[in-house]
Amino acid sequence: MIKILYEDKSILVCVKPAGTLSEMSENSNSLPRILQQERGADLLVVHRLDREVSGVMVYAKTKEAAARLSTAIAERNFDKEYLAIVEGEPTEHSARLEDLLFRDKRKNKTYVVNRKRQGVKEASLEYITLESASNTSLLRIKLHTGRTHQIRVQFASRKHPVVGDGKYGSETRSSAIALCSHKISFKHPETNKPLCFTYLPDEGEIWNIYAKHIRNGQKTLDNSETI
Repeated sequence: MIKILYEDKSILVCVKPAGTLSEMSENSNSLPRILQQERGADLLVVHRLDREVSGVMVYAKTKEAAARLSTAIAERNFDKEYLAIVEGEPTEHSARLEDLLFRDKRKNKTYVVNRKRQGVKEASLEYITLESASNTSLLRIKLHTGRTHQIRVQFASRKHPVVGDGKYGSETRSSAIALCSHKISFKHPETNKPLCFTYLPDEGEIWNIYAKHIRNGQKTLDNSETI
């Protein structure tokens, strides 16, 4: 059963398990299809999350809601924060990272490049280091743009790949990568009411060294510095 955080006639907010597709597909691991079977509701995709990543997802249930949420995303009125464990310790405790990214669809991989050309897009995020231990660091990350594999490639290009992400150079072998869609904030597409949903990854293989943050939950994160 998929964990539902909120649902009404316009939207559905849930927790996407790692390994499921965030988009509609005939694949049995497609989250919209699973939800359709479980709840009997047609869902419209307004944002995406990598197959390997778990965390908060928002789906629209009407075309009107989808259009308004898509506009909010385009106008950057849809805030997304992530938790990640990266290898090593970033030189700066907190910083804004800005890069040019090129997406190679054939290889299903994104690259940091040095100049603008066809297919290259700007990418921006901010992060803060919450804790460092065992040659890794727990980061809280706020996205300003939503490029494919953005967090993974921006940190990997700085020699801090996400733990367990072999695609982008992690030397740590794991059944899942240490990246989680932790928090999403937006205004309801019908009522305009501010909404905020959070999720903390379950304690497990790759999160155990930061169990304090997992146990203490949202309070620990709320008491940390603001991005």
